[in-house]
Amino acid sequence: MTSGHASDRRQRRSPASAERIRDAERSRQALLSAALDEFSEKGFDRTRIQDIADRAGVNKQLIAYYFGGKENLYREIQRSWQESEAIFADPALPLEEVADRYLRAGLADPRAARLMAWQGLTGGDPGTDETAETDLANLSRAGERGEIAAELDPAFVRIALTALVMAPAVLPDAILASTGVRPGTPEFEDYYRTQLRRLTRRLAEDAGPER
Repeated sequence: MTSGHASDRRQRRSPASAERIRDAERSRQALLSAALDEFSEKGFDRTRIQDIADRAGVNKQLIAYYFGGKENLYREIQRSWQESEAIFADPALPLEEVADRYLRAGLADPRAARLMAWQGLTGGDPGTDETAETDLANLSRAGERGEIAAELDPAFVRIALTALVMAPAVLPDAILASTGVRPGTPEFEDYYRTQLRRLTRRLAEDAGPER
């Protein structure tokens, strides 16, 4: 009989425990999203823990509890991005398709590009580019498939494509002045994706006729 009562208590506690887990995960995700907002708007150095917590609607102590501080929170954002990147940066796909996937991700959420811009301008955050080696290896494979002319250095191609993907997020006024179309509109997305695909095809060793 005692065993039965203990079992009942465990069953009664289970929903509450599951709810606490869900609440904890919601708080953690809210902090990640709020931190990405703050870091992309202000850079690492100018972002305050209190501002992240206020934006997430939670106590700032949870940043230390879940992540161990601002720097580790920043690194967790980087890790999450690298996981997402691994999904769409498939080395077996044509370079044109990979570039388009990067662009679509950047157009859908420009915060990562803005965060990279802050990192490059200030040098004041703990970020490191841990994807360079993989990207260069994938570009070398694209070159072996004839998708990049032999005279082009894969490192330069990586820089150029990265800049093109980031441009809508960090140079919206320059793009508007040049094209008359504002980033963030469906018209711009159609235009820019088409142009990027055409340019990427032109990197090939023997670029065929325009499609």
